[in-house]
Amino acid sequence: MLQIKNIRKQYITGDLVQTALDDVSLNFRDNEFVAILGPSGSGKTTMLNIIGGLDRYDSGDLIINGISTKQYKDRDWDSYRNHTIGFVFQSYNLIPHQTVLANVELALTISGISKTERRKRAKAALEQVGLGKQIHKKPNQMSGGQMQRVAIARALVNNPAILLADEPTGALDSDTSVQVMDMLKEVAKDRLVVMVTHNPELAYEYATRIVKVKDGKIQEDSMPFDTKDESQEARHENMGKSSMSLGTALGLSFNNLKTKLGRTLLTSFAGSIGIIGIALILSLSNGVSTYIDDLQKDTMTSYPISIESRSMDLTSLMMSHKEQVENYDKPPDHDLENVYSDGTNFEVASSVSVNLKENNLTGFKQYLDNSRSEIHDYIGENGIVYNYDTKFSVYSYDNNEMLVNTDGSNLEERQDSPMTMMNMMSSMYSMMGQSNNNFEELMPGVDGELISKTITDNYEIVYGSLPHAYDEVVLIMNFKNEIAQTALYQLGFLPAKEYREIMKQIEKGEEVHPVSTKWSYASMCNKTFYLVPESDMYVKNDEGLYERITMDDARMDDVLKKAIRLKITGIIRPKQYDENRIPLQPVGYTSALTNYLIDYTNKSEVVQAQENQPEINILNGMHFDVLSDNEKIKDTKDYINDLNLSEKASMYQTIVMLEQMLGKSDETDEESTTENTDPTTGLKTLSLPFFNDEHTIEEYTMNYSPLEVTDTETESLSETETELPTDPETEEVTESLEPTPDPTQPQEEPTEPPQDGTEPVTDPTEPPTEV
Repeated sequence: MLQIKNIRKQYITGDLVQTALDDVSLNFRDNEFVAILGPSGSGKTTMLNIIGGLDRYDSGDLIINGISTKQYKDRDWDSYRNHTIGFVFQSYNLIPHQTVLANVELALTISGISKTERRKRAKAALEQVGLGKQIHKKPNQMSGGQMQRVAIARALVNNPAILLADEPTGALDSDTSVQVMDMLKEVAKDRLVVMVTHNPELAYEYATRIVKVKDGKIQEDSMPFDTKDESQEARHENMGKSSMSLGTALGLSFNNLKTKLGRTLLTSFAGSIGIIGIALILSLSNGVSTYIDDLQKDTMTSYPISIESRSMDLTSLMMSHKEQVENYDKPPDHDLENVYSDGTNFEVASSVSVNLKENNLTGFKQYLDNSRSEIHDYIGENGIVYNYDTKFSVYSYDNNEMLVNTDGSNLEERQDSPMTMMNMMSSMYSMMGQSNNNFEELMPGVDGELISKTITDNYEIVYGSLPHAYDEVVLIMNFKNEIAQTALYQLGFLPAKEYREIMKQIEKGEEVHPVSTKWSYASMCNKTFYLVPESDMYVKNDEGLYERITMDDARMDDVLKKAIRLKITGIIRPKQYDENRIPLQPVGYTSALTNYLIDYTNKSEVVQAQENQPEINILNGMHFDVLSDNEKIKDTKDYINDLNLSEKASMYQTIVMLEQMLGKSDETDEESTTENTDPTTGLKTLSLPFFNDEHTIEEYTMNYSPLEVTDTETESLSETETELPTDPETEEVTESLEPTPDPTQPQEEPTEPPQDGTEPVTDPTEPPTEV
């Protein structure tokens, strides 16, 4: 039973309010033929659409067999229409490119019925309306009456409880209209048929009940139906589910595309142009963004930003120098009849002083660590990482079991050799943050990662794996799978003896053609390095002070026994050549080693001793803070008296060099400058208060560099070295020293003469390479 209770429906268009149904109530029997009559705009079609679920009412209720539709959602209305309602429209609404059978089957597709069952029921419905032999025709091959009968068959194929017909005979002639009405009358015997029509003759002849509507209200009902139990409350219930299988949906879609092939191809072509255009724009945008990101990464990798405690504005200095050069070429702004002073030197000194800036690294780090700082809006994927300059020494054994320092310090026999000069330049790199012992910390990543994504993006692993522990390192080649031969000697892969022979050839002026050597990846990774923390290089002496031992010291064996053994876990190389990228050192370690060394050093004996005596320097016994100048002089004298002869000689050379620098900066006339080139100038001024025997030290340093003193006279000095006597006339020290070598006489190990035939002469004014 169908019930309409107090249904109201209004259409609002701007300020215009049109009432289609005004508090309409009707009850319908389960099987009757109801004809709704009324003028245009009376609300009869609106009532039919509300009954069919095609339109929603504003208030009231629509009840079907005791089930209320007040709370129905779209999915519920779909199920209601699919299982309960059948529609017959005035314009047929058939799909023109499908057959009659396919049109009727369409009503069953969303009901989840199999294809075989759909075909069977569709044929039966067409037989019922007299079209059983025309199932393969298309709608445009049939008459209007036949198409309306197809529409009725489609409405009946689902066996609905209610059949709604909206002007079913409006587009038919009289004879065909009678045929359609006869069919509807037959259908109404076992179900409810509600028909809207403007033809009262057909309505009165075929319908069993006439309802007249005007201005949205019921004017007349020829056979009203009153329900017996008005007190029974309607319930909310879903009438089933509507579903369509994926195969059915795809089949309908492809069939539709196939029947309209031309339009499908044209639409696809137009759509593909749009899609391709959008894809090109997106790819171009992403490509440019990726290019910019890669360019930024490569730039930062090649030119990393380095912030130091003191920096200089080189750009301003260069601009200042450029202005000075330009001004030099300009004519003077004064006459040429007098002598004028030139203040350019003061301007240069002033510009250097002005452009030298102090950076507050402590405050800057606090700024970086503050999560609310605006710089975090511009930080890349690698975030902000810190690394620390930890000092350590690394040793290795070459093929001849000779111990070598990986910084190359024990490979050179002379301090003025070309490679020594290169090592000095390497030390300058160390001052700029670059390692000078062939070891370098790999940039750490974020969130505790040992290696930054910058490294893994720019370098590929050719053998083994990246280091994961503090005692693991990785070997780094260039993009040609090469490592500098000097580094291979320093790291112990090549024998030190061979290196020294090559250096002798270079010193003789001979052309050198080093032989290229190759190793397998596995053999390179078999190398072991011995890392000695800087704190282990300091040993307590008999005086209670800590002194730094050298490689020649007998105690070095004990130090090496405690050294950290570094294993090579893999070999990497750059993925591509970049001439601007600053190359990494041959051996890379991770921040795990840095953190380990920091913790180890903090717990070391020398650090603990210094923390226990914060007022005294445990290396030389001098006080950090003294009260008077006399105490400073006393500390200095005590310190110098504790030095051995070679250390005093090295200090003497430093004093002479400083005297020369001071003399050249203070004196302006050429004669004074010439006098200052004498290595003994200022000796009495600076050295007499501290050195007991200036002449012995002077003679010693005129012929030996500090390294030669250490190499050639360590044994004799260790036996004869005593504290210098306070009497300057005493000759005991001079007698205990070896005679000064005569450069004109042959020695046990003669030095190769220069190519021009002159004898080598040691320049006493040459500054020491190590202080």
